[in-house]
Amino acid sequence: MTRRRKIYEGKAKVLFEGPEPGTLVQYFKDDATAFNNEKKGVITGKGVLNNRISEYLMTRLSEAGIPNHFVRRLNMREQLVREVEIVPVEVVVRNIAAGSICKRFNIEEGTPLPRSIVEYYYKSDELGDPLISEEHITAFGWAAPPEIDDMLSLSLRINDFLSGLFLGIGLKLVDFKLEFGRLYDENDQMRIVVADEISPDGCRLWDVETNEKMDKDRFRRDLGGVEEAYQEVARRLGILPESDQQDIKGTTTLQ
Repeated sequence: MTRRRKIYEGKAKVLFEGPEPGTLVQYFKDDATAFNNEKKGVITGKGVLNNRISEYLMTRLSEAGIPNHFVRRLNMREQLVREVEIVPVEVVVRNIAAGSICKRFNIEEGTPLPRSIVEYYYKSDELGDPLISEEHITAFGWAAPPEIDDMLSLSLRINDFLSGLFLGIGLKLVDFKLEFGRLYDENDQMRIVVADEISPDGCRLWDVETNEKMDKDRFRRDLGGVEEAYQEVARRLGILPESDQQDIKGTTTLQ
């Protein structure tokens, strides 16, 4: 078993040096955090489920012509991804009012928004990921105007695609977070691609009929049944056969 050099460790994932130049191994942890890391816990099997769910969604996005860093899943907890230069801006797409937007504008949770709203947040745990504008992004050099255009265009395309995909399995895509990176080819040509992960950790998913929360809000709000909710999302996507549930803890990392 090859021992790999750790490149970066975040709240939910660890990045290791990849087996070939320009690649990384992304390892999914069971750790859970909320409220800018003020609340911490462990959700057994979350890493395994998020690895599979993100693999499935990234693959579907690739098939739809939406570029991302995913290459292939390696095992229960790890996937091979292309190395990218992360843009320090999180893009949030909102379809239904939930979370911080309700507090900011005194909107009742569950209110459908007049149209999909795109927000930008500066990636900084230290500062609590503050809400920012395009002016901040360009003024501080976090991304150039054409890169912002690409991120916005991709975010809206992803929203359309995922909204339809989740609706087909009885889930509303309330809102979700995306991260982007700069991917350079052999000729040093750069393009913006989707990075990180797409999973119930970064999406609010509600059951169409009952509005039951099937995402990390169950952890944030102490609703219980977090593992079961993630498993249900995977089941509805068709990527969690009943026989796999007993092995949900998965394998350990290749370090």
